[in-house]
Amino acid sequence: MQLDADFYCYRNGQLVLIETDDNPDVSLAAADSWLVDEGRVRSLADHEARFRKAIDEVAPDHAYLLDDFLEQVRKVLPRTGRWFPRIEYHLDDNTDSHLRLRLRSAPETTPTVRLWSLDEPDPRVSPTIKGPDLSLGQQLRRRANLHGAEEAVLLTSEGFISECALSALVWWRGDVLCAPGDEVPWLESITRNEVFALASQAGYATQTELAKPGDLDGLEIWVLSSLQGIRVVTGWDALPSGPAAPVHADTFRKRLRLLSASID
Repeated sequence: MQLDADFYCYRNGQLVLIETDDNPDVSLAAADSWLVDEGRVRSLADHEARFRKAIDEVAPDHAYLLDDFLEQVRKVLPRTGRWFPRIEYHLDDNTDSHLRLRLRSAPETTPTVRLWSLDEPDPRVSPTIKGPDLSLGQQLRRRANLHGAEEAVLLTSEGFISECALSALVWWRGDVLCAPGDEVPWLESITRNEVFALASQAGYATQTELAKPGDLDGLEIWVLSSLQGIRVVTGWDALPSGPAAPVHADTFRKRLRLLSASID
């Protein structure tokens, strides 16, 4: 197994290990990824369902392949170590291997994150489908790095928060957990759904709202992803007073970890 990643393609009903991934990101029409930690995953069925939904939209003629493809992916996933696999669908007329698995070692995770507001309207072309804009998201993160941050916040042309380049964004107004609503484009986030469900189970109110960065000044803010879980925002260029110190994060991290289940 390669140190960083192994590549598999689904060809003639078999998931086959290949030497290199010769499909560029430009052909990536749909994707999904999740953290595998010692053979355990949070909400794997939900990740698979989101991928199915994307395929129904971008390649409905190939939806019939997914049951077998996803079953074979589960069999290949390692039961030891930390991994960050990505399933992919490529729109490429030059291959019959549209479905792929990129089996990657999980990068390091961090408990905190600093944010930078992108200084132009949300540039994504397919904000509600995971895949086409992944390369762009990485570029936006690199731009955030130039401003001393790790993640970029995407705004509408009116300045309202959509989400981060490759993460979801939520915040607390007292004991009410908040997030952007459907008035803005945002990618369905499995981790956001998990956190909102945990909040409701614990008796916290939840709501969606239209908000601009300045409206979050002095609040507890989280960035969410399947890889990182909950990261507490410790800095944001758009907040005059900065974010509040975390009150809820430790409790919710513990609850989130309890959602992990064995692949088998």
